[in-house]
Amino acid sequence: MLSEKMEKALNKQINAELYSAYLYLSMASYFESVDLEGCANWMKAQTQEEMIHAMKIYDFVIERGGRVLLDAIEAPKQEWDSALAVFEHAYEHEKYVTSLINDLMNLAIEEKDHATQIFLQWFVSEQVEEEASASGVVQKLKLAGGPDGKGGGLFMVDRELGQRPLPVPMPQE
Repeated sequence: MLSEKMEKALNKQINAELYSAYLYLSMASYFESVDLEGCANWMKAQTQEEMIHAMKIYDFVIERGGRVLLDAIEAPKQEWDSALAVFEHAYEHEKYVTSLINDLMNLAIEEKDHATQIFLQWFVSEQVEEEASASGVVQKLKLAGGPDGKGGGLFMVDRELGQRPLPVPMPQE
């Protein structure tokens, strides 16, 4: 059974994951509006990943006898100056989410909640991948498009990002 403090923190994280999905969907919409379909595809895949993360935590809270309580989701940013600016925002957001996951892990340790610690280990590892993925795109855009991310190589990066497959939801364990 989850402590009240842990349940509240996990509910807050569900909301953060849903906001992340909403943010990435807004980024996808921005990319659609500037005809960067590959970048939009990358963000749509990211949106789905964040929804999977939210549902993974949702299911864990329920499994541990808790109650999921959903809060309002803040409206995300809708405009950026360049593809590079969008991916820099995504990278900064992933670093922020990593800090949230680390705070959850610290709370689970403080609460001596071993089951939640084990559960959160997947998210700790996932955040390493999430940060590396976003950072990698930032670096490619800088190389392809120069410091402002608006050079001709942007179209090659866009084509590559269009190859990212949409995630398949994880099976229930």
